[in-house]
Amino acid sequence: MDLIECRERAGGERSARLATTRPDGRIDLVPIVFAFVDDTIVFAIDHKPKSTQRLQRLHNIAIEPKVTVLFDRYDDDWTQLWWVRMRGLASEASDPSIADRARDALVEKYEQYEHHRPDGPVVQIAATSWLGWSGAG
Repeated sequence: MDLIECRERAGGERSARLATTRPDGRIDLVPIVFAFVDDTIVFAIDHKPKSTQRLQRLHNIAIEPKVTVLFDRYDDDWTQLWWVRMRGLASEASDPSIADRARDALVEKYEQYEHHRPDGPVVQIAATSWLGWSGAG
């Protein structure tokens, strides 16, 4: 898969998996909902039940910004299977205008956010590489 196809497939998905590295070297893997703002993936810590908005993934990213995001599609017809892996550098958005733009993109993509806009920290991920595979060849 070329870069354009990888990005198109990834952008069409509703969720992905984010891998971050803990300070002790273990990998944390969590599902995220996301949007693209230009060529950057963004996600926000939202209102879904959590013990805190300062989640482990934010701590991990602050210490080690290299992350991996996996997008995939399963189908019982294995010729329809595909996955896209994006590696990138993540950071918490410190500029309020960038965070607002990211939240706008998330609200536009997910109707669940229309009445409860994400108000927690926003993370932006700048891609450093894309790789994809498709069962269709």
